[in-house]
Amino acid sequence: MLIDIIAGARPNFMKISPIIKEIEKQQGNDSKLTYGLIHSGQHYDRNMSGSFFEQLGIPDPYHNLGVGSDTQAKQTAGIMVRYEEILLEKPSDFCLVVGDVTSTMACAITAKKLHIPVGHVEGGIRSGDRTMPEEINRLATDAIADHFFTTSHVANENLKNEGVPEEKIHFVGNTMIDTLLGNMHRLIKPPVWDEKGLKEKEYFVMTLHRPANVDEEEQLKRLIAEIVASAQGLPIVFPVHPRTRKNLEKLGIEYDSLHYAEPLSYLEFNYLVKHSKAVITDSGGITEETTVMGIPCMTLRDSTERPETCTVGTNELLGTNPDAIKPAMEKLFKGEWKKGGIPEKWDGKAAERIVDVLEEMLS
Repeated sequence: MLIDIIAGARPNFMKISPIIKEIEKQQGNDSKLTYGLIHSGQHYDRNMSGSFFEQLGIPDPYHNLGVGSDTQAKQTAGIMVRYEEILLEKPSDFCLVVGDVTSTMACAITAKKLHIPVGHVEGGIRSGDRTMPEEINRLATDAIADHFFTTSHVANENLKNEGVPEEKIHFVGNTMIDTLLGNMHRLIKPPVWDEKGLKEKEYFVMTLHRPANVDEEEQLKRLIAEIVASAQGLPIVFPVHPRTRKNLEKLGIEYDSLHYAEPLSYLEFNYLVKHSKAVITDSGGITEETTVMGIPCMTLRDSTERPETCTVGTNELLGTNPDAIKPAMEKLFKGEWKKGGIPEKWDGKAAERIVDVLEEMLS
């Protein structure tokens, strides 16, 4: 059984790594599962892609579609055309897509039109915000997928409410947490630690990349001003997403305590998170990692597709109004931030459960 495993952007690489390792492990036990890694090339610079392959032990892709950066429509079209060519030459038995990036939706559609079954890792996740491209990708993928590998009971219920039969829903846990737990002992102190004299629990990590936060000049300026003013002089390390860097440079936003950095490798970034006082972000995946590491997290979004990070974990949804930052920071400095816990099945064994399902399908 040949399984195409699709990866396109940085968040995907953490999710596919444990699945690949588990398939290879089972091959040593005479499993008939085989895989081909398809990389869309959606994230193409070294720290957004290449270093992840090296650090997480991901093998070279079976195919790199090389779509690079472009509009969403052009990326989608490029991925579909190139993946179709691969499938016409060598059809796979199953297409496994992960997450909610452009290549997830594009490859799922392409496979289904060629009558190849599709499985969606992180199926059923919903933010309820259809202005987010990722939400459209999730909805489109789940509308046509055949099997759903879910991270939470909330995702299970979302799928059931959309008419998915229970036997197609597999509650397996979170492969991103498999990768985190498997690499905690390998985290690497990044150069910015010594360069800026960082100290344990005496700095913040910040990431911003969503259009609602970084594309409106006044919004971006106010958010950063509030964060800096509320951080009580502690350093703020800001690994800058390429789309955000252009706007920061244009606006000339600079503060003595705000330290810009290039996008960090996986092991370096999570070293910073693990030793930080708190994380301020508009990313979904980072809220999962902070939850497992027990690090306070403030999410600058009005909705989240990962509600368990708030109901169970250490995350709080602040919204996009900069006025919400000061009260949250005061709560943090008073030592009143919730301790949080770890959601069910976020135990490092999600990939094992996924491969067990795939093996059962084969048999």
